[in-house]
Amino acid sequence: MIEVDKVSYAYSSGTVALKEVSLKIQRGEFVAIMGENGAGKTTLIKHLNGLFKPTKGSVTIDDVDTRERSVAELSRKVGLVFQNPDHQLFSETVEEEIAFGLVNFGYDPETVKRRTVWALNLLDLKRYRDSSPFMLSGGERKRVALASVLAWNPEYIVLDEPTIGQDQMQKDRLRELIIQLNTQGRTVIIVSHDIEFVADCAPRVVLMSQGGIIADGPASTILTDYGKVLAASLVRPQITQLFQSLSDLGLSGNIIDLYEAERLLVELIKGDKL
Repeated sequence: MIEVDKVSYAYSSGTVALKEVSLKIQRGEFVAIMGENGAGKTTLIKHLNGLFKPTKGSVTIDDVDTRERSVAELSRKVGLVFQNPDHQLFSETVEEEIAFGLVNFGYDPETVKRRTVWALNLLDLKRYRDSSPFMLSGGERKRVALASVLAWNPEYIVLDEPTIGQDQMQKDRLRELIIQLNTQGRTVIIVSHDIEFVADCAPRVVLMSQGGIIADGPASTILTDYGKVLAASLVRPQITQLFQSLSDLGLSGNIIDLYEAERLLVELIKGDKL
């Protein structure tokens, strides 16, 4: 598992981004880290593959202290997709970009080819395989960065703001992909401001504010708690606001996603209770 133990982190400017943060993420979990800008979310996840080392405290990945391993070693196990894909793209073509990690991790040529084609198809990028990543749209570059990480099949997948630049169709595909990966046993961690996307995914939610964790629990509990969400400068999901306004009719006030709302309403209509 991933264990963050009383981690504090200060930038060279003196800004303290994390304040004694403790967090455990078990293998196979799906976790969304949320909060306002500057809450420390991205700083936290950059500790998970050793890009940042704690000023105080420790981070361990499967009992290995991140201070004792290089970023390259940790990245084999923890795949991180940055919020800005341009920070990790540099190859001349999309195909070469996706194959790069596989080659550097020492996979044989046949495996590199097979996994590259798999990732191209998975993220709907096959038609761009010979294109420069930098000629694509921001959303497409985001998918290239994700494909390049998924290609080597890391045990822990960390996505920073994965829905930025994606239209609704791509968001739906991303949701299905994340759930599929998680169902297959992969640990998935996302950082997101997209409250509706997180609500539809219904993961465990870790809510951050001012460098610390202020709430941690199921999405259905955290995202319907007006006080906690307000403290993290977020708004509750629209479907939650709707159902809470209809609570006088006997409808549950902790509905967070459209899929659950649809199921509940169909049951009520069938039972002639609405």
